[in-house]
Amino acid sequence: MSISFTVNGQPVSVDDDGEMPLLWAIRDEMHLMGTKFGCGIGSCGACTVMVDGVPTRSCITPIETVAGENITTIEGLAPAGSQTAVQAAWVAEQVPQCGYCQSGMIMAATALLASNPNPSDDDIDAALTNICRCGSYPRIRKAIKRAASAVGETANG
Repeated sequence: MSISFTVNGQPVSVDDDGEMPLLWAIRDEMHLMGTKFGCGIGSCGACTVMVDGVPTRSCITPIETVAGENITTIEGLAPAGSQTAVQAAWVAEQVPQCGYCQSGMIMAATALLASNPNPSDDDIDAALTNICRCGSYPRIRKAIKRAASAVGETANG
């Protein structure tokens, strides 16, 4: 069966029985390598993408459930050569250590700020359930607050 959806603004169609995880469609069929395989059970968040703006663990999301949906991967957040406020804050705060989890973290942080432009520490803790084995959580929190501040300044200025 052919399953159609949109990835980063581009229509795609994948021939599969529908049970293929979205992660493998993104990586193997579309050759977008920013979305990472971590645990394979939806716990770590390395595979987080947005499905119609909602952070979604792509390793446990069958492609049949995203038919007709709009998927955004880390590659689709900003045009080539530019950065979102979250991505710029990640660099400014030197968040990544090994970097493996960071695309999923950035996707979750982007979704958080879209729904809550001024999150508290508790809001950040509740929304970012991704796991970072390097333990860069304090820098992640600082980067989210920096991005929120930058977005607020842009909106007000």
